[in-house]
Amino acid sequence: GQLDTTCHAFVGETVVLPCSTTPPGEVTLSKSMLYWQIGTKLVHFFQNGQDSLEGQDKKFRGRTSLFLDQMKHGNLSLRLSNVQLQDDAEYSCIYRQTKNHQTKKFTIKLNVSAPSGIEEPPSPSEQNQIPSGSPRAVPCLAMLPLSFLLLVPLGLWHL
Repeated sequence: GQLDTTCHAFVGETVVLPCSTTPPGEVTLSKSMLYWQIGTKLVHFFQNGQDSLEGQDKKFRGRTSLFLDQMKHGNLSLRLSNVQLQDDAEYSCIYRQTKNHQTKKFTIKLNVSAPSGIEEPPSPSEQNQIPSGSPRAVPCLAMLPLSFLLLVPLGLWHL
């Protein structure tokens, strides 16, 4: 499938790989399955309203989590902590509803770079693209659809 988005992170950082149902609506967690994988490697699996990590690839053990409080509103993003160079890959976010067998798949590419203190100084052509002293903010955190970000305050308003 085609690439839905690309994320960038440095080794040791925590990155959020964005994935959300569109249009965002109520997700019935007990009747849903969510797979995060690289090819056939299982990065994170969620079913019947809870994490199910028995088959998780061991290199991801203890480093992945979902936003459980936001999943029912359609936020299926994966938080990956202590990013490693070997995490550089194309991740698939596969969401399946068990009641109507509807499946949605999103592809997110993660580009991992070594921290700037370790790698060679950039060549002059690269310096134009990488401003020195740029903040270490991970751009993917801001990539959730605005409509989803509005759901949370609006949901609280009706309490």
